[in-house]
Amino acid sequence: MESKPYTLYYSPGTASLCVHWMLIDADLPFNAIPVDFTTGAQHADTYRRLNPTGRVPTLIIDGEARGESTALLMLLAERHPDRGLMPAMDASTRPLWLQTMIYLANTVLPAMRDWFYADQDGPAAGAAAVRDLARRRIEGAWDLLDARLAGSAGSHGASLTTAAAKYLVGDTLTTADFMAVMLMRWARDMPRPATSWPHLAPYVDHLTALPSFQEVCRREGLVHWPPSKDR
Repeated sequence: MESKPYTLYYSPGTASLCVHWMLIDADLPFNAIPVDFTTGAQHADTYRRLNPTGRVPTLIIDGEARGESTALLMLLAERHPDRGLMPAMDASTRPLWLQTMIYLANTVLPAMRDWFYADQDGPAAGAAAVRDLARRRIEGAWDLLDARLAGSAGSHGASLTTAAAKYLVGDTLTTADFMAVMLMRWARDMPRPATSWPHLAPYVDHLTALPSFQEVCRREGLVHWPPSKDR
C-alpha cells in the first residue's frame, strides 16, 4: 500500500528510533519532526493532542496520529508487505515473529523503563530493588535471544536450526530486529551490555553495519555503537 508521506515525531535515541530506522530501511516517504525532550516539548498541549501519553513516537498515517513503537512497526510492515519486514500470514515463522514482538514489548521494554526510571516512577527508597529486578529480566532476555541466535532449541520458540542466525526470525530482516537492536543499544552502559553475550555481539555488529542504521544515527546525531574498542 503506497500512501502520502508519513510524519514521524521523534526524539533521538528514544523509543522512536526503531520506527525511524524502519522508515529509512524500507525507503518509505516520510517527514521527521524532532520533539525536544530537554525543553519538555513532549508535554506541550499541541503535542499532547497528537499523543496523550506525551511520549514518542507518534506517526501520522493518512491524517491520523498513531503511537506505540511496537504497534507502529507491525502496522507499517502490514501496510507495506512488499518490503518483506514481517513473515507472510501463512509463513511458518509468523507465530515466532508475533511472539517475539510481544515479548520485546511486554517484557523487555517495561524492564528497561524500570532500569532507567526506578527512582522517578516510584519511591526512591525502593529504586535499587526495582533496578535489580529489571536487570535480571533484561539479562534473562539476552540469554533467551542469544540462545535463539546460537540455534539452540528451547522455550519461547527458539530456533531449531543448528547454524548461528543473523536475524531473530527466519533468515531475513524483520521488525523484531529493529526493536531488539534499539533495546540492546539502550543497554550499552549496563553492567552487562547485550554485546557481552557471544551471539548477540556479532548480531549487533551485523545489523548496525547496515546503511539504514548508519543513516538513522546520522539523522538523529547518535554516536556510533557499538564502539570497536569494546570488542
